[in-house]
Amino acid sequence: MINCIAIDDEPKALEVIARYCRKMDSICLKATFREPIKAIEYLRNEAIDLIFLDINMPDINGVQLFTTLAVKPMVIFTTAYSSYAVESYNLNAVDYLLKPITFERFLAAVNKALDLFTLKNKTGSKNAGSDTVFIKSGPQTYQVKIADILYLQKDGNYITVHLKDKKIMIRENMTDIFEIVPEEQFVRIHKSFVVALRHITMIEVHQLVINGEKIPIGSTYREDLKMRLGIQ
Repeated sequence: MINCIAIDDEPKALEVIARYCRKMDSICLKATFREPIKAIEYLRNEAIDLIFLDINMPDINGVQLFTTLAVKPMVIFTTAYSSYAVESYNLNAVDYLLKPITFERFLAAVNKALDLFTLKNKTGSKNAGSDTVFIKSGPQTYQVKIADILYLQKDGNYITVHLKDKKIMIRENMTDIFEIVPEEQFVRIHKSFVVALRHITMIEVHQLVINGEKIPIGSTYREDLKMRLGIQ
């Protein structure tokens, strides 16, 4: 079971999260907070696995609050504004829920958190809790920081891993790509492209931009991308 708290200056928003949590046996809402400072004090003394965190709050916003935490639990950001989606993924957020939050989206976000929680706590899990992945290219194997991976591009029987400073070509299928990179931080947007959520700088209807490069968005992947980013 995941132990969580919710932080939001709006009482009705906290009531919605509390009601949704009561519907699920896999999640335990330990406390709710309208005042961010009290939540920070609570987190200093209590072990929490997940925070439902509103972004727009007085005194200190959710992004600022999360960056102050020495020990960072998983976080699902909540807000009425879609403009914060990319910034939330830069902080490795599990998900981003756009208000008003439906139970369907809440359930999808919690399931992502449960999968990540299981992975991190499963003894011997490949790359569990790690900031790096091992990528094999021919006879060589590279240890790569996940944060440095911009996107992956399929080209015939190979996939090119585009990093900040170089490219690595691997012989792999797109269907198996999430055995290499963590699915909670990447999303498939085209039959030939998987991109890092944290590096998306701009999104249009048919394309997005990463590191100044335009990458196409396939029509069959558009709705999933919008859901992952909390865009309506």
